[in-house]
Amino acid sequence: MGGVGKTALAVEAAHRARAWGWFPGGALFVDLRGYDDDPVTADQAVLALLDALGVRDGELPPTTDRQYDAYRRLLAERRDRMLLILDNASDPAQFLDLLPDTDRHRVLITTRDRPDAIPVRLIDLEPLDPHEAVVLVTRALHDADERDERTAREPDAVHTLVTLCGHLPLALQIAAAMLRRRRLRDIASLVTEIQEAGDPTAVLDHGSRGTDQYGRSLALRPVLAASYRRLPSDQARLLRLLALVPGADTSTEAVAALTALNVVAALELLEDLAAASLVTAMGSSNGTASAARWRLHDLVRAFGRSVVARDDGLREEGEAARERLLEFYRRWAKAADRRLRWLPGMEEPERFGDRGQALAWLDTERSGLVAAVGWSREERFASAAVQLALYLGEYLDWRRYFDDLITVAEAAREAAHLAEDRVNEARAWSHLGNVLQEVDRAEDAVDALVRARDLFQATGHHDHEAMAWGNLGNALHEAGRVEDAINAHTRARDLFQATGQRHHEARAWDNLGSAMGEAGRMDDAIAAHIRARDLLRAAGDRLGEGRAWHNLAVTLMDTGRIEESIVAFGKDLEICLELEDGYGAGQCLYNLALTLRAADRPREARAAWLQAADAFSRANAPAEAAQARSEAENLE
Repeated sequence: MGGVGKTALAVEAAHRARAWGWFPGGALFVDLRGYDDDPVTADQAVLALLDALGVRDGELPPTTDRQYDAYRRLLAERRDRMLLILDNASDPAQFLDLLPDTDRHRVLITTRDRPDAIPVRLIDLEPLDPHEAVVLVTRALHDADERDERTAREPDAVHTLVTLCGHLPLALQIAAAMLRRRRLRDIASLVTEIQEAGDPTAVLDHGSRGTDQYGRSLALRPVLAASYRRLPSDQARLLRLLALVPGADTSTEAVAALTALNVVAALELLEDLAAASLVTAMGSSNGTASAARWRLHDLVRAFGRSVVARDDGLREEGEAARERLLEFYRRWAKAADRRLRWLPGMEEPERFGDRGQALAWLDTERSGLVAAVGWSREERFASAAVQLALYLGEYLDWRRYFDDLITVAEAAREAAHLAEDRVNEARAWSHLGNVLQEVDRAEDAVDALVRARDLFQATGHHDHEAMAWGNLGNALHEAGRVEDAINAHTRARDLFQATGQRHHEARAWDNLGSAMGEAGRMDDAIAAHIRARDLLRAAGDRLGEGRAWHNLAVTLMDTGRIEESIVAFGKDLEICLELEDGYGAGQCLYNLALTLRAADRPREARAAWLQAADAFSRANAPAEAAQARSEAENLE
């Protein structure tokens, strides 16, 4: 892309190659200015090359054809290898007639557009990695003033700055120039200014104007605008709309929804933009076009959004596109959520034939899905975004993405409250309460779940009220309020029984058993877990059945019935592996190891803890993995 440092790399490579003796005949350099308003033609470039080769004034052939003949003859006669650098080409017509007829010499071309029709070796350049970007800024400041130690004093600020610059060399050069001019100000002040503006180009292009060592203006927006202006209208439209997409990258299928195109048409336009170095293709998880993913550089994204923001018609076009994308996300998140909650006898969800397919889609789209929930703060998108947030709850909890779950639950709660949608507000409070319990904020969880229960009661949604009582019971149990927890789970069980919801009744029995075990009512606890297990098995809820086996195993272990406990843990582990529940498998193996240690079987206990550590690691639970490894090491 523009500003990535193509010219700098080409020139540096040429200097080093000459120093190593690769090109004893020397090097020639022509700036074709391909992205200026008046690009250099091949006919103009050949005159500059002839001049560099010593042909000028009266020796210059009078016609263009004879000038090319003279140029090619001079190259053919040169026995020492030469390097020809044709910089900043925007069209093969600028350089095809300049290529030598002999293979003795070498040519290096820089361009923002991939010349895929020509059999040349292509080397794609990406922005710098974070460390290299920091080094560039540090050296730029030290070269101007060796006493400038701001990057050493403000490591966090400089890392944030290079991220805001997208690690793009041109942006980094501009930022460094601004810092040199602002030598009495800290780096953090520039970071704050860019963050408050929301568009790095708006700040960087109003800083210290000047030119680089090649005489080119140190300005970002003209570079991006030049690439944008060259695009056909359909490609320009796609680029603008793609800039509005939430998340770091996007699938072809999502882009098709955004643009109201079919997948093939969207794919062709994306490929064209990739050839122009304005989007980056990131490949596909399954090799299909609809699953291919595409990424915009942050500065291109900021530029595209600014183009939309300045035009009323483009803003409406963008809002309509966001509605289409949000509906795409909402539809398939709903289908995925239904698959994750599916039980035998239920209607088959759209698209996803099993849990694995649903989880794979959610995993791939997660960043965009979570970011799109943030649109709930805009009235036009609030309703669909709240629904999307609630469809993500089961998945985010399953994958243990608790920060994301808190984010989407808070956004849904706020939007539903503003819209006076009390049912969805209550559902959002439920999601929030459940995740707060997972992150050890038990009292906050209790408060949230009380709000959910009260709202469901007030709106007359008794099925949801029963669920809220169950969730509240779990939070009360976690907070150490065991008798209150027993009362809440009993209330949930009774409500489910009254409405004939046997599956949810089973979950209530299981939760009630855990609370009874904590209160020392072991016989009642075992009976409750067995009742839950049998009901869940009858309902075909393998996940719930596994949890009931686990809770039964823990209670049996606490009562000294070791062998029965080991058998029950084995049943739970079998189901966890079947469902690819890594965290559940880790919990099962960890507690199984405790049981094996109590049975004086240390070697088996150690093996179980090591397996638990592996399962926890794969399930995004590093703290639990470390604890399991520690227990294993203590048995050595």
